[in-house]
Amino acid sequence: MTSEPLSLTFNPAGIELDRRQGLSRQLYQALRTRVLDGRLASGTRLPASRDLAAALAISRNSVVRAYDQLYAEGFIEGRVGDGTYVAKLPQTTLPAKKLSTKVSTGFSTGLPTTLSTKWLDLPVDLSSKVIHSGALTRVEKNHLPMPPSGPPKAFRVGVPAFDLFPFEVWAKLNAAFWRKPDFQQLCYGDPAGDRRLRGMIAAYLRSSRGMQCTAEQILITSGAQQGISLCAQLLVEPGDGVAIENPGYRAAGHAFAVAGARLHGVAVDSEGINCSELAGLDDCRLTYVTPSHQYPTGVVMSLARRLELLAWAERTQGWIVEDDYDGEYRYSGAPLAPLAALDRHGRVLYVGTFGKVAFPALRLGYLVLPPGLVQAFAQRRAVDVRHSEVSTQAVMAEFMAAGHFQRHIRRMRRAALSRRNTLLNGWPLDIPGIGKLPTVAAGLHMTVPVDSVARERELIELASSVDVEVNGLSSYWLPESVTPMDQRAGLVLGFAAVPEKAIESALERLRRVWQVL
Repeated sequence: MTSEPLSLTFNPAGIELDRRQGLSRQLYQALRTRVLDGRLASGTRLPASRDLAAALAISRNSVVRAYDQLYAEGFIEGRVGDGTYVAKLPQTTLPAKKLSTKVSTGFSTGLPTTLSTKWLDLPVDLSSKVIHSGALTRVEKNHLPMPPSGPPKAFRVGVPAFDLFPFEVWAKLNAAFWRKPDFQQLCYGDPAGDRRLRGMIAAYLRSSRGMQCTAEQILITSGAQQGISLCAQLLVEPGDGVAIENPGYRAAGHAFAVAGARLHGVAVDSEGINCSELAGLDDCRLTYVTPSHQYPTGVVMSLARRLELLAWAERTQGWIVEDDYDGEYRYSGAPLAPLAALDRHGRVLYVGTFGKVAFPALRLGYLVLPPGLVQAFAQRRAVDVRHSEVSTQAVMAEFMAAGHFQRHIRRMRRAALSRRNTLLNGWPLDIPGIGKLPTVAAGLHMTVPVDSVARERELIELASSVDVEVNGLSSYWLPESVTPMDQRAGLVLGFAAVPEKAIESALERLRRVWQVL
């Protein structure tokens, strides 16, 4: 492929598209790569969609879809009456030299790949360690809230529309596996996971999320939480600083605290985690983030902030753990490319899960690791459970290979959108103390501001009295946060767990008890 010169006029020469593959995805990736490596400078004017389609001999719709995705991710911007331009990005976040667009096969020269080895010396009885560790004392005092069990109800957070899961298809595939099992699969397996499933996950991430990863980089886990826990065990030494979003996913914070980390809650604003605040943490070697749909505020991390975070990791030789827990759910355009898709230096560890598109009890997730970390992570996992249950992996691999997984994701996205709309359209208005409804462009939950923590607790108690499940935003903050208590208040509501009729019924009950206040 040839390269375009840096200029304010884009020359499409050099873009080669394989007509056997998705054209809009290829064009999007080609343009995104050129922005990241500097061949398309900020301010470069892009051709009109019709002109670019003619130059590349493809349909205009393919160009429009590529442009729409680049708009959504912040790579390009429209100027009224003047066309489409490459967005202006902070120069401090752009690479100083041309980056390789090939799949990483290792680490940058001089990059330390030291992993924590403290787990080799763990005592059999961990109770004394839990009691006496300073970091763990905080965990003891602020116990880890367990996800609620029992049948899903409105408005449970973190639960997809698993009433729509094709259980009959799954049962047939499972029966077919056990009817004539491959005896080789019934022996001890690879701790990294089923080879075929790892290949299917890599192919899915390449086609749907723009991640240039291979099967060799995939490690199968028992859900996302185990993936986060493995990152904590292998990348954190006792006393290391770990930055987590504040408010954020408390279970992730607990995993790092149990590994002996000193937790730093970093504020989240309208663009994501505050990288200026992060840069001021001298002892921090790892950051945990949820960039596609921040948990629990719902903020989507901006492109500028993503590049700034990657620059922090490269500058400090730190790690980024990216939890893409519900990244498949975006309600306008394709899902955004993960942070890992922008990583060129092997600093991002990507956490994925099937629990948000299938059902939580499946306990099947995965890590996408820099190549140099895979062996260490697999060996560490083998110490705990050796490998995941064989048939679940094999059935999921066949479920994906036969196209059921992709069809199910589309079905789940439509259902979540419909249930989101039912919640937004039926939300009780003019309730004292409750703020304006947010725009919900992604994910499976929304967060509504509340005037005070006292009001938050009152609303939650009343909701519970009519069998409606609502979480308080104040519970997602670290206890030592400097943010005033009343600024932490809000209601966190999942909208996908139950069908529309159940949502409407729950809203009517909320309206009845809340309006009497």
